[in-house]
Amino acid sequence: MKAKKDRCYIYMRVSTSMQVEGYSLEAQKERLTKFADFQHMEIVREYCDAGKSGKSIIGRPEFTQMLQDVANDRDGVKYILVFKLSRFGRNAADVLNSLQYIQDFGVNLICVEDGIDSSKDSGKLTITVLSAVAEIERENILVQTMEGRKQKAREGKWNGGQAPFGYNLDKENDTITIDPEAAEVVRIIFQKYVHEDMGLDSICNYLNQHGYTKKKTRAQENNYFTRTFLARILDNPVYVGKIAYGKSTTEKVKGTRDQYHRVKVDNPLIAEGKHDAIISDELWEAAQAKRKEMGVKWNKTHSLDHEHILSGIIKCPICGTGLAGTVRRRKNKKSGEYKDDFYYRCLHRKKIDDDHFCDYKPSLNQDELNHQIEAVISDMVNDESFMGFIQDKLGQKVDVSQLETEREKLRGQLRQLSGAKKKLTDMLDALDVNDRHYDRKYQDMQDRLDNLYDKISEVEDAIQDITDKINAVYGEHLTAQELYKVLEHFDDIYFKMSDLEKKEFFQNFIESITIYPDKKTNERIVDEIDFKFPIYYDGKEGRAIRLLNETTVETVVLLSRKQE
Repeated sequence: MKAKKDRCYIYMRVSTSMQVEGYSLEAQKERLTKFADFQHMEIVREYCDAGKSGKSIIGRPEFTQMLQDVANDRDGVKYILVFKLSRFGRNAADVLNSLQYIQDFGVNLICVEDGIDSSKDSGKLTITVLSAVAEIERENILVQTMEGRKQKAREGKWNGGQAPFGYNLDKENDTITIDPEAAEVVRIIFQKYVHEDMGLDSICNYLNQHGYTKKKTRAQENNYFTRTFLARILDNPVYVGKIAYGKSTTEKVKGTRDQYHRVKVDNPLIAEGKHDAIISDELWEAAQAKRKEMGVKWNKTHSLDHEHILSGIIKCPICGTGLAGTVRRRKNKKSGEYKDDFYYRCLHRKKIDDDHFCDYKPSLNQDELNHQIEAVISDMVNDESFMGFIQDKLGQKVDVSQLETEREKLRGQLRQLSGAKKKLTDMLDALDVNDRHYDRKYQDMQDRLDNLYDKISEVEDAIQDITDKINAVYGEHLTAQELYKVLEHFDDIYFKMSDLEKKEFFQNFIESITIYPDKKTNERIVDEIDFKFPIYYDGKEGRAIRLLNETTVETVVLLSRKQE
């Protein structure tokens, strides 16, 4: 009688630096397959994480799927085979937690090369010791790597990565060399910032309008200059011949095991570089003094409750991007106190064709523009025709009957599949191991069961998708109902809202606001308002219009109030 083989999974992992010396995926698979054959085991599924670090379970999708399959008893396995314990993981806590997890479902771990079997008495103790050693080894490698990079910085060498703007990479000598054309742009930036007292936006405009461009290092990058890019140049000591190392570091997020984030370092290592400087020490110091002064100037002292309530909704009349909220600070010469004024400005400097960039410069006073929009809405809600429209909307019921019918149909399919699965598992349990066709029948039923599991998973996903859609419809309906309630009592509710609540209201209510490039004689700047329901405001006509269908419109509000 042929003995039934123990079923097992094999798991393989390789990081980008572990492709040699017997750690390649092919070598791991060959070794695991030979071991399984020798031990009379049947490999029913393979899992492989290529180019994945073992420091954490996070980011290893195949490993996660394997644990899920064990929990679901997908294949009835008794073992998981790995080449070495380090392939299973290098974080001691993760290794032990994962081991305990699979053992809770009657599955054990065998580390072939290490000769470890967790089903044996000594196996788990060995795993505990070796996994701790592996984690210490990983941390030591990280420390040694960081120290190596720090030493390169102390020696003035370039530490890898792309060369900063203004330089080219010299890999042979571990340094960077000046790119004459780009270096000239760097000098212009520092000169205009320090000696011509130009701001970052003005320098961006000058460079872009005068045909200066930068090389794209990635496909998604822009080849024109932006405010953020200029700020990085002004803050980088590489241009004065220095090498900065450790300006930011990775820090563990408190309360987590494997989550990290980047934090700025106050005193990074600054060393004399092997490369040539582009600007003088005097120009660098002057630029840093101004950067420090500007940084203090723009410290936020206004109320934390202040929100730029229309930012992103108001569109630039030149390039069409959303205007951003900005702050200007004025100092009282007598008291020394600062006063903040708030504006909407176009900061994108978007390229509008091959030769031209957006040059919309006005800063729009937030109070004035907010009041204009509030006045438009106030006139709308005080019109009888518009209020009839709102009350009609409030009376509407949400209709998800079609979605619910579709979901019920899928639930019927799921019941049929679940019944077929139960019948098949009962047949599997009833198989006679003494039957000479046992293996063939068992494999045939297992294949059919796998197919059923896949179908069940697909139907369950489809049901969840429809459920999400139904919840979204109800959620949107509730949001709309709340919005219409605010409009019904606008004058009583709106002016009691906080700035954040006003911003939320406008985000849900208005799609976009189009403004004139220049203020009109009557100081009106709003051209059109596109609402998120079939009404729009025409600034030229001074009225709101309701769309009845694609070809018919009806004037529902005549706005007689002057825009001030």
